[in-house]
Amino acid sequence: MKKSRISLLLAISLVGGTVLAACGNGGSNGGQSADGVTTVEFWAAPNPPQQAFWQEMAKEYETVNPDVRVNVSAIKESPSSEASIQAAIAGGNAPTVAENINRGFAAQLSNSKALVALDELPQFKEMVESRNMTETIAPWEFADGHQYVLPIYSNPMLIGWRTDFLKEIGYNEPPQTYSEVLEATTKLKAKYPDKYMWAKGADLADPTAWKRWFDFFLLYNAASDGNKFVEGQNLVADDKAGVEMLTFVDDLRKAGGVLAQNATDPFETGAGVFTDIGPWTFDMWATKYPELKYGENFTLTLPPVPDHMDPAEAKTYADAKGLVIFSAAPEASQQAAAEFLKWVYSNDENDVKWFKQTNLPPARDDLNEVEGFKQILAEKPELAPYAEAVSKGVPAMDNPKFNELQTLIGQEAFNKVIRGEIDPQTGWNNMKKAIEGEL
Repeated sequence: MKKSRISLLLAISLVGGTVLAACGNGGSNGGQSADGVTTVEFWAAPNPPQQAFWQEMAKEYETVNPDVRVNVSAIKESPSSEASIQAAIAGGNAPTVAENINRGFAAQLSNSKALVALDELPQFKEMVESRNMTETIAPWEFADGHQYVLPIYSNPMLIGWRTDFLKEIGYNEPPQTYSEVLEATTKLKAKYPDKYMWAKGADLADPTAWKRWFDFFLLYNAASDGNKFVEGQNLVADDKAGVEMLTFVDDLRKAGGVLAQNATDPFETGAGVFTDIGPWTFDMWATKYPELKYGENFTLTLPPVPDHMDPAEAKTYADAKGLVIFSAAPEASQQAAAEFLKWVYSNDENDVKWFKQTNLPPARDDLNEVEGFKQILAEKPELAPYAEAVSKGVPAMDNPKFNELQTLIGQEAFNKVIRGEIDPQTGWNNMKKAIEGEL
């Protein structure tokens, strides 16, 4: 459900919980117990389907590798997942592996030398090639040239469109460029003065950092062809794309096309025509809004782009998480973990099983090619656009101050533009100055 997903994002969607004294070292003999068994402590996301998947993988692996024991545990997010991981590291109780890590938190951990550079492991290249994820993993490279996270899944955020209302104002297909969206807004307001083109509610005017993933970065990534915005300690933002995007938002506001006040499910109830949609939404809709049917009264597209760009090639924000291996773990445990992961991802059927159990698209380049994935997408056609867009998703920035930086994006530019308090160019300039000061 979307609410459940957002609660995860509030905690930066990372694994965590109470620190278990038994976790981490896997024995005092370099990761091996007295009977020669190497232990891998695996912290799974606090999401039952994900935990069940990894427990099943661990059990199967141990039947063919009896000298390795993979202990899978879901860790509670209290006081927060990141705080729990940091406390475990400080206390010498870090696990071997943790999943559900995004690039922002990984940047914090890698800066403190807490993570293994995965690209330096002998198993890494084979994992990437056998899983067919070369294109998907490319944007995950950190500014120092290393890969610290092996992405597990990637949710490219898409735009949901109420096609029932679009058809009433003369559109058989959703508008795809800025001018087309603005033209559609004019027609919508003429027919339905009380409806909005973009009705996302109060989130648009809220400076909370994680909310910028689902409005600012969703549109900015499309306008900038996936520019990284911040790379390492440097602001590398695309000025032209940024001002164009903020101008589009401002024009949409001026046309009366934006609802940025408290509203309950404005897209679902028909108050708005488009909003960001993640694949976790559909389970909630099945029970709460069963009247919403993909291909009947709503559809999904990549974000709209400036008029000079090709909408079919638009990039978007990827709600994407991955695995890390901790450098504090014994060498034997690190190597055993890498072998376990290589085994998991050497078999396409394991990713098929993951997709079926979690609805989270595996971070692969071939989701429309493998037969098992085709079957899932035939049964759940609303997931097909996400599968097609996985390689177009751009993950979160790799800066340890991502929370502070994203708060500044809202406070200095995006929120003010949404409220009509500042012009796009001034907002962009103020934001850049504030971010450069923070960096």
